[in-house]
Order: sequence, then C-alpha cells, then structure tokens
Amino acid sequence: MEMHPVYLFLDPYLIWFYRLTGHAALNFLLGTFVLASLAFLVGECTSNLAMSLVRRHLGRTADEAKKYQDLSMEALKTGDRPAYEATNKLANDAFGQSFFMQLTLSATFFWPIFFALGWMQYRFLEMEFPIPGTNWSLGYIGGFILIYIAAYLILKRLPWIRRIKAWCGAVGHQAQGQEST
Repeated sequence: MEMHPVYLFLDPYLIWFYRLTGHAALNFLLGTFVLASLAFLVGECTSNLAMSLVRRHLGRTADEAKKYQDLSMEALKTGDRPAYEATNKLANDAFGQSFFMQLTLSATFFWPIFFALGWMQYRFLEMEFPIPGTNWSLGYIGGFILIYIAAYLILKRLPWIRRIKAWCGAVGHQAQGQEST
C-alpha cells in the first residue's frame, strides 16, 4: 500500500515518537499518546476557530427558532390553526438548521482523529495487541481510541489548554472581524 503524499511528508516526524525507547510496546504507547495529543490539540483549535467564526450566525438561527416557536404557541393559544402550522414549520426549519450547524461543528473537533488513524493504517494495519487475561486482541484503532481517551482526560485538565482554546477563539474573532469589514 502506497502512502498518501501528506502522510509521506509527516511520516518521519510522527514515527520519531514511536522510536524513542528500545521497547516496542512502550514505543507504541508513547508514540500513540503523542499522536492522540496532537489530534486532540488540533481538534480543539479547529473547533474553537470554527465556533468563533459561526457563533453569530448560530445565535441568529437559535433566536429565529425561539421566535417562531413563541409565535406558534401564541397561535395555538388563540386557536389559529393555519398560523400555528405555518410558524411551527418555520420553527422546525430553524431548529433543524441549528442542529445541523452544531453537528457540523462537532466534525471540526473529530477530523484530526480520522487523519491520525489514516496515517496509523499505513504503519500498523497488520498489528494486533493482545488483551492480557483474554483470548482477544485489539487492532491499532482500538489502541488509538483507548489512548486518545486517556490523552483527552489528561490534557483537558491542563491549564494551558484553556489558553490555547482562547487563542484559537481570538484568531477566529479576528478573522470574522476582518471578514465583516
């Protein structure tokens, strides 16, 4: 399997973390922890950047949904069925738009995970990691997910993560300000 040019460029830097010690299992844990940490940081940054770029539009959509919901409830109280149905449809459309915008924002957090797994596929596709005490084993995806969860729980507690998130949000606000002028 031939490696994608982007992965080929990043490969010497990423694989370096998998060669730090002389022990293969420790190297895999350490390298995957670094890779998971990088995926988490890039995901946090792109998520905050995207949120700061669309926050105003998302707020307008939520306000619009609330406005139509209130209007539909007033129409229902007065017994105006056609007005209720029309405003309720507008409220549902606005809620749907808001929901899918938020769903799309969640993708900005998760894309680095799939990117990292794509690179790992080239390097660790054939590897199996036995689970101690069982006859089962994990592939590289299961190992990455477990280590990613550990990295997420550890990194979320670090105070400098909030500074990075704030910086990414500030960059997004600045970009949005330049876009609106």
